[in-house]
This record gives sequence, structure tokens and C-alpha cells, in this order.
Amino acid sequence: MGALPMGDPRLDLQGSKDQGAVVEEIVGLIRVYKNGHVDRLPAVSDVPCTWAPEANVTSGDVVINHSTGVWARFYVPNKAQGRLPLLVYFHGGGFCVGSAAWSCYHEFLARLASRAGCLIMSVNYRLAPEHRLPAAYEDGLAATRWVRQQASYGGSDEFNWWRMHCNFARVFLGGDSAGASIAHGVAGQLGSLGDPETVLKPVCLRGVILIQPFFGGEARTASERNLVQASRSALSLTTSDCYWRMALPLGCNRDHPWCNPLAKSAPRLEGLRLPPVLVCISEMDILRDRNLEFCKALRSAGKSVEQAMYAGVGHAFQVLHNYHMSQARTHEMLAHIKAFISNR
Repeated sequence: MGALPMGDPRLDLQGSKDQGAVVEEIVGLIRVYKNGHVDRLPAVSDVPCTWAPEANVTSGDVVINHSTGVWARFYVPNKAQGRLPLLVYFHGGGFCVGSAAWSCYHEFLARLASRAGCLIMSVNYRLAPEHRLPAAYEDGLAATRWVRQQASYGGSDEFNWWRMHCNFARVFLGGDSAGASIAHGVAGQLGSLGDPETVLKPVCLRGVILIQPFFGGEARTASERNLVQASRSALSLTTSDCYWRMALPLGCNRDHPWCNPLAKSAPRLEGLRLPPVLVCISEMDILRDRNLEFCKALRSAGKSVEQAMYAGVGHAFQVLHNYHMSQARTHEMLAHIKAFISNR
């Protein structure tokens, strides 16, 4: 249970000299050159798993796929009473930036594990544009199937430190922004195969937690058109469009099903056997109306959905603390997630 080296190649900042023209850029986060070279800027610091923002939570890093390099950071409450539910979590970042080692995610997820009384497996999936979609969705599905392998293992090995505390009959998928899109995508793939409570047997998928899911579409919503974003905002319409250009397969537009789950070409929600869903929406987020439309579509398809609206805050407030009301709204969000998990 040691920390992975912090030299994650996705965050290595190589010299940009002689790389040619810049073809895509999100200032302070990522720069893509014509020759395919990518610079990711150190906007958020990495922290090792040994850093403990919550004294009662232990964390450790585990490689879950040696061929792709995908790994996960686990969070285990120290004073667990019996076996605890597991939340498989995917970080945000427009599919192009972010890491399970980012300090903001490490702090938020340690706090969530402590508050909600659950284990958390934070997946460090492959990023675009080097690995365009569906790579992140494939990594999410592979990570979920890895959990099933762990549930089926009857012995003791280097993973026993977290597995011994896990109730595999109460597993949840979740994430924020692009990570929420991955969680929904994985749930949808599993739901197309059968009952979410049995398709991963002996793992039972009890629910999906979507925080500000990063969906898109060619037609603009009212919040995308009209919500003016302050300089502190994590997501503007221009930034959103740039992420999608870097993440989607070349030649695809924002009505591709991997971007727009309500597009005509997307799988019908009625045909997916989805577990209960919690959708967390920010009032000042450009994605607000798209998230509300998604909730409405889930209800129309006969799915069990809860939605929570957080007033006065925008995208990713719970990890970036970039709004005056961030702390209070984060308390609310943690309480909503705890209740959702506890009731299932």
C-alpha cells in the first residue's frame, strides 16, 4: 500500500520549443500543438496517498491495469464498523486534465469517505487528446469489472487492506463533471446487459451519483447561452467546446452519444436498466439546464432519480472552493450523498 511515483506522465511539462503551432489551448491547464504534442500545466498540485487531510481515513494507490497504466486511489475510514459500501469515483477535467492525485480531489474524497462512511476507489483513467473517447469509458468499465474480480477473490493478498472492509453487495458509481459522464456511461453499458443488481455478480450496483455531469449538444441550452461566467469559473462555454473538440473522436460533433446522452443516436434511456440516480446540479453552472433536462428524461423513462440544486455556486465548487458559498454548499452535497448511499 505505497504511493505511486508522482511523475505521472500526463502531468510532465515538456519544453514547447519546436513543437509548432498551438491548435487547442485552455489557458493554465492544457496546450495542444499541431504535431500532436500536449503540455499539461501544473494548475493543481499532486499529493501522495500518504497525505492525510482526514485523520480517520487511510488512503493507498493500486495499479488496476498494467497494460493501460490505469490506477486508483483508495480511501478507507479507519474506524469502520463492519463492512462498508464502495463508491467507484471518476474525477472531472473535461476528459483532458485532472488526476486522482490532485490535491483538491484527494481532500474532497477523503472528506466524503469520512462523512458518508464508505470506501472510495478514485480511478485515474486515460486522458484525451492522446486517448480520445471511448478510452475513458473503457477504463471506467474495466475498473468496475476489476472490482468484481476483487469481490470474487477468496484469499489474502496485497489488496486485502481495503477489500476486508468492503461490502460488495453495496457498490455505487459516481463522479463529477467528465467523471460523472463516465459513471453514467458505465452504468448505461452495464444496464444494457441486464439487471444492475446481478450483472456484476457477486457485486451489486446500488446507485449512481452524478455531480454536475459534463454533457453537451449542438443546440445550446438557455443556461449555456445566458449564464455569464466569472473569471473564477471552472467552465465557460468556450472551455466546454474546447474540451469536446479534444475528447470526441475526430470528425464527431457534440451530438455524439458520448457527449449527448439525449441525442437521437444515443441509446434509449427506456431500454437501459439503471439503478437509482442522484444528480447534483449547480445553480450558476452553464450545465445547469442540460443537467435538469437529463433528470427530466430519466423520470420520463421511468427511472428512479433524485436531484439536488446548489444555490449561488458554479461548476466544481466542491473541489475548487471558488465561490463564497462553496463551503456551505459542499456540506449540503456531502449530506445528500451520505443519505443517498445510506438508504441503499
